[in-house]
Amino acid sequence: MVQYEVKINLYFMNKYLTTVFLEFWKRRRAVLAYDWDLIDWEEEEDEIRPQFEAKYSKKERMNPISGKPEPYQDFTDKYSRLIVSASGIFFMILVVIAAVFGIVIYRVITVSTFAAFGWALIRNNSQVATTGTAVCINFCMIMLLNVLYEKVALLLTNLEQPRTESEWENSFTLKMFLFQFVNLNSSTFYIAFFLGRFTGRPGAYLRLINRWKLEECHPSGCLIDLCLQMGIIMVLKQTWNNFMELGYPLIQNWWTRRRLRREHGEKAKASFPQWERDYNLQPMNAYGLFDEYLEMILQFGFTTIFVAAFPLAPLLALLNNVIEIRLDAYKFVTQWRRPLPSQAKDIGIWYGILEGIGILSVITNAFVIAVTSDFIPRLVYAYKYGPCAGQGRAGEGCMIGYVNASLSVFRVSDFERRSQYRTNGSELFGQAVKFCRYRDYREPPDFAEPYAYTLQFWHVLAARLAFIIVFEHMVFTIKTLIAYLIPDLPKDLRDRMRREKYLIQEMMYEAELERLQKEKNEKKNKDRVQNKEWP
Repeated sequence: MVQYEVKINLYFMNKYLTTVFLEFWKRRRAVLAYDWDLIDWEEEEDEIRPQFEAKYSKKERMNPISGKPEPYQDFTDKYSRLIVSASGIFFMILVVIAAVFGIVIYRVITVSTFAAFGWALIRNNSQVATTGTAVCINFCMIMLLNVLYEKVALLLTNLEQPRTESEWENSFTLKMFLFQFVNLNSSTFYIAFFLGRFTGRPGAYLRLINRWKLEECHPSGCLIDLCLQMGIIMVLKQTWNNFMELGYPLIQNWWTRRRLRREHGEKAKASFPQWERDYNLQPMNAYGLFDEYLEMILQFGFTTIFVAAFPLAPLLALLNNVIEIRLDAYKFVTQWRRPLPSQAKDIGIWYGILEGIGILSVITNAFVIAVTSDFIPRLVYAYKYGPCAGQGRAGEGCMIGYVNASLSVFRVSDFERRSQYRTNGSELFGQAVKFCRYRDYREPPDFAEPYAYTLQFWHVLAARLAFIIVFEHMVFTIKTLIAYLIPDLPKDLRDRMRREKYLIQEMMYEAELERLQKEKNEKKNKDRVQNKEWP
């Protein structure tokens, strides 16, 4: 019985070690995948090279990450491969734009439907109901398109045929990030910068298919819609990711234990050694570390790009990361096999992506503050049109009359037939309704150019553009100053590194001098011997 158990243990141990060795060999083979430029062909091997190319040129190429064989692509021109890859990226971005356009159409149709809904709760909150349902549908589309993006990014990266594993990972990482970043943030950009900007005015609304009026922002401002969009997507996405990272391995391991109990029984399963029980755990996903990086980078972008509109995002991200640290620890220890270690010089292309997100977040928050919020219009009114205009100050009482100044006058007789106003008997408080107010900076109907933009509109627009320029330049200047004052490497460490580099160069120089001196002495001795033998 003991001999039988020893044989079983040796069998499973051999199986495990073989799996580890093959996994390591796949990675090594991927790096050396028949790259002709890395082979130092000598002149006397010109006859062997055509035979070697004929034998191996049609071999399948191993994917550096998945380890699966891929058909050989005969693309000799590097630029043609890049054009194919760029075309694929452009096509996928068009798919995202089409999906966002579908959400926009849904919002336009649904907001009018909810406004005439029989249930008073939905009818009175039609804008919030439209945004909530649209966000949920948008989240489902994001999750479905992410599955498609991974396959497309893998295909496009293989078409490029990178030379090394690091180049393959960088190319695949950039494509996956671009796809998922655009997919995740496209609807948010629409709400932040396009929602309610091109609806027209009363009496001249822009309509979809000449029927549905384009959606406007919430009466309290576009920041409410943007905050609701970000909050729902962030909570749903973090919940889904945590469930898939922990729930999926739990279900798989439960099914594996059930199969082992059915095959070996309870006693046989209990007698398995620890390493065999570890082997029966789920193998780490080939994209495991990549998925972790991608999730954190997308969370960082989603948190920082629109943090001015949703200040609660950093707190939600912190809570999610605290929970995910414990979930990852439990998953690595109890649900996954021990992953294979691999060396890396740095985080690769992720550093450049983080730098790009930081720059984009500064520009985006500047636009959110200037365009979406009422910060700039209030300042313009306080210093230019309010009671304190011309005094160089904006203290208490300077905002009196701001609401009235931000509303324009419209004559109800100028309404379109399809958008006639509705009041009880066309009267309000016993008087016929002749005029109404709406948020905009336009001239009254009896002006020489009725409903034209007022001078205050152009002042607000100029102030917004000036704020964007000043804000981003100020932030970038502070960032550069901090980076200069706090270097990446301390001065003493940098000096030690320079000294070590200098000493290494000196050692190499002395070794080269010693080698040359030795060759010179050997040549002199050889010449002396030849002169003695052949006088």
